[in-house]
Amino acid sequence: MKTILLVEDEFGIAGVLTLLLEDEGYRVMSAANGRQALNRLAEARPDLVVTDFMMPLLDGAALGEAMRANPAWKDIPIVMMSAVPEAAVRDRFDGYTAFLRKPFPIPAFFDLITGVLKA
Repeated sequence: MKTILLVEDEFGIAGVLTLLLEDEGYRVMSAANGRQALNRLAEARPDLVVTDFMMPLLDGAALGEAMRANPAWKDIPIVMMSAVPEAAVRDRFDGYTAFLRKPFPIPAFFDLITGVLKA
């Protein structure tokens, strides 16, 4: 069973995505911001990190930079989600594996997750 760390500060979005991912057979660890995500990463190594870009305390760009700087996490794929254009995200951090513009259709979300995990 693949494990996904979902990092999302909006409770409703996190809840829906967690339920959908679990229904598809994934194990989901969750965090409300980048700082919590770093704690989760220290507890268990996921197969994939799906993170929002704009979050309090530690945003998706800072989380990505911390992951890429750590030898234990540098090769974990990152899916970056944001309502802002990808160019703005890329200006802050370009080490993500895939980008998903919010709002997104659920089938596109699963296609992306499946594709990244198979790569």
